[in-house]
Amino acid sequence: MPDFFDINTIFFTVWGYPMSYLEFFGALTGAVAVWLSARANVWSWPIGAISVALFFFLFYQIQLYPDMFLQVFFFVTNLQGWWRWTHPKANEANLNQELKITRLTPRQTLTWSLAGVVATLVLGSFAQNLNTWFPALFSKPSAFPYLDSFTTTMSIVATFMMIQKKVECWYVWLLIDIILTYIYYVKGVKLVAFEYGIFCLIALQGAWHWTKEYQQDLVTDSSQ
Repeated sequence: MPDFFDINTIFFTVWGYPMSYLEFFGALTGAVAVWLSARANVWSWPIGAISVALFFFLFYQIQLYPDMFLQVFFFVTNLQGWWRWTHPKANEANLNQELKITRLTPRQTLTWSLAGVVATLVLGSFAQNLNTWFPALFSKPSAFPYLDSFTTTMSIVATFMMIQKKVECWYVWLLIDIILTYIYYVKGVKLVAFEYGIFCLIALQGAWHWTKEYQQDLVTDSSQ
């Protein structure tokens, strides 16, 4: 039986590019989860949990260690988001009895931005020294330690925004997806790079769809 979690176990080859089981199914489930998120569909969370579990093994093998650690966080928050969207408080529910979409306050925007910058500097320094501090676990230096750390910390920020159904999460995701498209292409996982290019378009769609639904909820609330 082939080792499904080994990036060198090839599922198929397309245009000369060897596609591993791990990369293919991680990308497939991730794409479905993001598309459902843009539609504010609650099933994005459990499907996303499958994707991040697969990407945990992928990122370890290509030395994107901050991204690897991020998948643990994503797994937990996918479960948290699933619960939060389906169990809103009475004053937070939309007509479908799910958490309704809202916007950040200026103070929340400033707080999250500052937290992201500080966390990037701390995590980047940590990632840069992983192979020195823990050579038995990390035999190679981290690729793009600070840039990868920026996308990692801002992904955490965007995820918390998404759990609370804040419109602004999609603008943060757009910035992250642009950077990660470049990183994954350089690291040679080209399907994932292509997928993140598509995610840029989905982020724009998500921003449009969530803004529209947010405005509709405002009209509904004002008429009650």
